[in-house]
Order: sequence, then structure tokens, then C-alpha cells
Amino acid sequence: MMWLRGLFFFLLLSVLAIGTLFLVPRAWLPRPIQDLAYQYIGEESYQEPPPSRQISPVSVEPFCLDRHADWRESQTLEGVAIEASPVCDPDNPAEIAAFVKGTNNISLHTLMETRLTPNTVVKENDRDGDGDPDEIHIRLEVVELNGHSPDDPAPFPAYAIAPGVQPGLWVFAPKSRGMATENFESEWAHPALRAPSPVIRVEQGDTLRVTLENAHYLPHTIHFHGVDHPYVDATGEGNDGVPIASEMPVTPGTSRTYEMTPRQTGTMFYHCHVQPHVHILMGLQGMFVVEDNRPNNWLQTLNIGAGRVRSVSAAVRESYDREFDLHYQDIDPALNNIIQTAGDPRLIAEATNRRYDITDQDPDYFLLNGRSFPYTTRESLIVVAPNERVKLRVLNGGAEGISLHTHGHKVRLTHYDGVEHNPVAQITRDVVWISPAQRVDLLLNTTDDGLHNYGPGIWLLHDHKEKGITTDGINPGGNISAIVYQDYLDTSGQPKTQGMDWAPFFTKEYYQKKIPVWDELEAVSLLGEARARSLPWGYALMLGIGIGFLIGAAWTFRRRWTRHR
Repeated sequence: MMWLRGLFFFLLLSVLAIGTLFLVPRAWLPRPIQDLAYQYIGEESYQEPPPSRQISPVSVEPFCLDRHADWRESQTLEGVAIEASPVCDPDNPAEIAAFVKGTNNISLHTLMETRLTPNTVVKENDRDGDGDPDEIHIRLEVVELNGHSPDDPAPFPAYAIAPGVQPGLWVFAPKSRGMATENFESEWAHPALRAPSPVIRVEQGDTLRVTLENAHYLPHTIHFHGVDHPYVDATGEGNDGVPIASEMPVTPGTSRTYEMTPRQTGTMFYHCHVQPHVHILMGLQGMFVVEDNRPNNWLQTLNIGAGRVRSVSAAVRESYDREFDLHYQDIDPALNNIIQTAGDPRLIAEATNRRYDITDQDPDYFLLNGRSFPYTTRESLIVVAPNERVKLRVLNGGAEGISLHTHGHKVRLTHYDGVEHNPVAQITRDVVWISPAQRVDLLLNTTDDGLHNYGPGIWLLHDHKEKGITTDGINPGGNISAIVYQDYLDTSGQPKTQGMDWAPFFTKEYYQKKIPVWDELEAVSLLGEARARSLPWGYALMLGIGIGFLIGAAWTFRRRWTRHR
């Protein structure tokens, strides 16, 4: 009798196990069992997918705040002809005039339209009598953005590279007066305090003095990378900005003046050389341009935030219709956000210099002119017209190489690291590799001939190393910008696109990974945010009864087997 009882329980368990295979959703089963079920039982009947979960409404930033629409117009200020800039956030014309004429040579009214001091950029002494000053003195400070504040948990002074994204940064900035923020009520840094550090422009043969006034809490220097300068100045003081070779660093509360008379023209680089594996990547870097000498050639000595040069030099004007400075960077939050964790310089120095390991660097943010998409489109669009020659000066200030790709155009590489490439060997291509610290000059020809240009439109400009077009892994982001023909811009500087709605990209939730990337295509019902599948109540009841019988039978069988033994 015992063997019949055992056989009965064995058959019962088998029936319940097979029944469970039919009741349990296939996705719950181990893969080998799923394969057996498909082989011997066949496909499951179609089940309607669960509806998408509704995304809570989020606050969408406007593309353009239009705070200074009048700055976009071409105008003449202090005798300086300033070109139009139709982008959303153009440069302050008063600052441009100050940088062209010198803060010592403009009216008090114009100076007060800026945050500059009377000696930020001093221009004087036309030594060669050609109508422009030949002695330039620039004063720079080190500024912290998105740092630690004992009074507020939010980063201060605030500077966003994209919606809701505020990594810590150090930058060189023109000496300024007043508050670091826009006003008493704002936590946002005023516009002259931003990444990247300003582009410096001088004329070949000018005598340049750059004074670093270090009001920061750590030591710094300036090294003029690729710029013709003596190793020591006239007094024997170190002039190369390298603490392990030429000089001691500039300690907090002190200053140092670097002197040079550049003889070689081209696109160069300047950066801090104190703990350079940290300080350069924190943002203490900028483009340095030496222009050809021409008569009456008043240069825009600083270009805040890089981008469009609205007062182009006489030498560039001879060969080009427009000029743009493009400065690329990458950011590893594991390094940059250290400054948001403490206010003690000793702790910051320990964490950045000894605990952070550059060999483990993993950047999450990729910047063009201090911003990531979509903010790049507010100020760093390459705005052109048909049949133009446009000069692009490009600097890679990041730790990784850039594979720069131009949609709709092929550019010619005219200069490497400030040196003109042999005109016979200059290459025309649509992907340009730029190594860290390297500079290239590119000729963008907007002639619609099928080679240099395919016609007017909104043509993307971006790194084709794919993570470069993401922000913390989310696309579109990173260093995406575009070559945009003027007819494809609206009056606020927004590109007149025909594709996806940009509204989600102007929300912090999108870059916090809370919004499906194809949420606007929810008409197809399969691209939004999936709800968890719920079992019908009858199905769930039968499944529960079946599993209960299975467990009960197994328990009973175990007890009887134990008692029999």
C-alpha cells in the first residue's frame, strides 16, 4: 500500500508542477525551462502590454530668457564697430568695447555697464606708430564656481552647464569689481565669471604683461603653452609658470606678473601648472591667440566664454568673413565636485592632490565653451550665411581626444598648434581628431558645391566619440552644437528645427534620467515609461491555489515519508 501512496503523491506533484508551468508567466522561469516550454508547449497567447505610466509635469525652462535682446544688434560703442550676434545670449557690447579699447581708455558710463575695473585691461604706447597700442597689461583672478558655502547646501556662486547640472569649477577671470553674483538676491555668478577662462588676444610684437592676482585659497601659476616667452623676466624672476622648474607658485593673497613679446602668430594655450593634473581639469585653462601685426589693428583682447569674435582683427578680416573660438573640455565629477564637500583648503588640497587618482578619471560631462547641450545652443552656435569663409579656432582642453565632426560641411585644416600647415598638404575632411592640449585652425567654407557645403540648414557640430555627446550618459547632451544658417534662426536665436520637441531637454529631470527619451512619441504606446505588469485577479487566484497545493502536497509527502522511515 505504501508504494501506491507514494505513486499517488508523485503523480500529484507532477501534475501540479506541469500546471504551474502553464500558470506562471514565462518570464519568471529560468531560461532553460523557458526553452523547454517553447519547444514542447509552444508560444504563449498574446497579452496586451500594460499602459505607459504618466510622467508628472515638470518645469520647462524657456529656450531664451531674452534679457538683453539689444545686445544682438550690430553697433558702434566707444568707436568700436561690434558685429551682430543673433544667438540667444550674446556677449555684452560694453565688455567688448572695453577689451578692444582698454578699460583705461573708455568712458565711465561704458565701464559701469560692466563689472570690470579701470585696470582690468590697460592699453597704451603705440611704439611703432601704426595706430594701435603695443603695450597691453591684463589682470586675471582665480574664481571658484559651484563651490562650498557654509550658509547654503547649494553650490555657490551658481553656474549651470546644463539644466540642473552644476559641477565645481575653477576659472581664470578678468579682474572685476563688486559682488561675484548677479545681484544681492541672486545666487548665480555674474556673466563674466564663467567657464571657460577668457580667450586672450594680442598682436604679434606687442609687449604683454599678465598679472595673476591670486585671491583663491590655493596656490596657482599661469603657463603660456606654445606662446613665445622668455624663461625668466628682466629681473631674473621665473616666467614660465612651472613650480618644479622656474619659480615658486603664487600663494593666496599674492600676485605675479608674467611678461612676453610674442613673435610667432597662431592659436596657443594658457593654463595653471600647479598640480596640473588637477588644476587644468578643474578649469584653469584658456585659449591664447597671437594675431598678425597690421596697422590700426585694435584687437578684442579678451573674449569672455569664447565663441563668436564680434570685433575681428584686421589680419583675419583680410581672409575671413567671421571668426569663432571653440574651447572643448571634459569633467569628472569625482574630481570637480570635491570642492562642494568642504570649506577648509587643507581638506580640498588633500582630496584633490592625494586621494583623487587621475588614472581612474572617468568624465561624465563634456563642454563646448563652458556649456553642454542644450545650453550650447544659446551662445555657441556657428551662425553663418552662404558663400562665406569662416575661421574656427579649436582648443581641446580636456583629458580625452575629440573626434570633431561637421554635418553638411567639410572643413580644411590650416594650422596645427599655431603653425600653418603646408598649403599644398592641407587636408579637407568632415572628421578632425584633436588630442588633449592640441589646437587646430579650420576653414569652414559655406559655398554650396557638394564638397565644402551641402546647402543651408541646421547642421550639427559635435564630437563623434559618442560619449562626448552625452551628459552623465544621457543623449542629447555634451558638446553638441550646430552650424546654423541665419535664415534658420528665429528672432530669439533659437534654431527653427523640424524634428523632436526640445522642451524635455530644457528640464533638469531629463538629465536626472526621470523622463523617457521618446516620451513625446507615446502615440505608438511602447516608448514611454512602462508600468509594472499586474496579473488579472482570476489568474492570480488560480496561480496562488496551484502553488498552495504544490507546497501542501510536498509537505504532506515529506511528513509521510519521514514517518514511514
